[in-house]
Amino acid sequence: MKTIKGPALFLAQFAGETAPFNSWDSITRWAADCGYKGVQVPSWDGRLFDLEKAATSKAYCDEITGVAAANGIAITELSTHLQGQLVAVHPAYDTAFDGFAAEAVRGNPKARQEWAVDQVKKALTASRNLGLSAHASFSGALAWPYIYPWPQRPAGLVEEAFDELARRWRPILDHAEDCGVDVCYEIHPGEDLHDGISFEMFLERVGNHPRANMLYDPSHYVLQHLDYLDHIDIYHERIRMFHVKDAELNPTGRQGVYGGFQSWVNRAGRFRSLGDGQVDFGGIFSKLTQYGFDGWAVVEWECCLKHPEDGAREGADFVRAHMIRVTEKAFDDFAGAGTDRAANRRMLGLD
Repeated sequence: MKTIKGPALFLAQFAGETAPFNSWDSITRWAADCGYKGVQVPSWDGRLFDLEKAATSKAYCDEITGVAAANGIAITELSTHLQGQLVAVHPAYDTAFDGFAAEAVRGNPKARQEWAVDQVKKALTASRNLGLSAHASFSGALAWPYIYPWPQRPAGLVEEAFDELARRWRPILDHAEDCGVDVCYEIHPGEDLHDGISFEMFLERVGNHPRANMLYDPSHYVLQHLDYLDHIDIYHERIRMFHVKDAELNPTGRQGVYGGFQSWVNRAGRFRSLGDGQVDFGGIFSKLTQYGFDGWAVVEWECCLKHPEDGAREGADFVRAHMIRVTEKAFDDFAGAGTDRAANRRMLGLD
C-alpha cells in the first residue's frame, strides 16, 4: 500500500484577471496559503502557463517549477480538458465548443480538430519536460447526442463513433508512450467516455493501450447513480488520477438525473463543496489506498452555492483529514508467537 499525495488544487476555476489569481507566482502562493501542497494546471490559460514554451523549453519548465517550489507548491499534472474536448466534436456542438479553440481555427472543424490534437501532444511533451507522469483530459464526443435513443439508434452507429474516436486518439496515446506520460480521461457526462462500459469500448479499440487511463471523479458518478466504490474495485489498475469533488442527487416527482433544463442550483443533481454533498469520501480514500494509488488527491471546486475561495480553503483541510498514512505493520503483530514449518505442521496434526 502507498499513501496518497495531497492536498492539491485544480486551478482552472480560480484563474482570473485580479490578484492573486492572475499570475503563476501569486496563485501558487495563494494555494499554499490555503493549505495545498500541489496544483493541477490548466494548460490553456496563458495568465498562468505558456504551453508552447513548456513544450519546447526545459529551461522554462524548470523556471515555473522553481517559482512554485519556492512557494511550497508542486505541479501535479497538466490539464487539456478544453483541447481534448475538441479532438472529437459532433456537429451539433460546433458553435458551443468553438470558443475553446484558438481564434485562427474557429469555424473550421477540420482545422480545429488538428489544432486540438497538436495541443494535447504539446501538453504531453511539456509534461515530460516537467517530470510529470500523468496528464488530465477529456475524450471528446461523437456519439453523445444519441445517449438516450429516440428514435432508436441505427445499427452500427455507436460502433462507428467509437472506431473513429479511437482512430483520432491512437496517435496521441502513442506520443504519450514516447513521453512516458499517462493520458487520464475524466469519465464525464458529455464525453463519449462517460462510464465504465464506454471506457471499456474505447480501450478495446485502442488495443488496451497502456497509456489510456482514467481520471476518477466520484461527483459525476453520483449524478449518474453509478456505484462509485465498486467502480474502484473494477478499474483501480487504470485509475491514475483523482479529482476530489462532491455532489448530491435528490430526485423528486418533478425531475431526476436529467435536471429538467434547470440551472445548477435548481437541479436534482448538483455539484457541492467538499463535505456538503453525498459522496462517501471515507470509502473512496480507503479503497484507493488499499489498491496502492499513489497519485495526488486534487480538489476541483465546483459548487452551486458556496464561494470558491471558501470551498478551496475548506477543501484542503477536508482532503488532509481523509488521507490515510499507511501502516507498516499488522495490528495483531503483538500477538505473534513466532513459529517455523515444523511447528506449523504440529499445529495441523501432520507430525
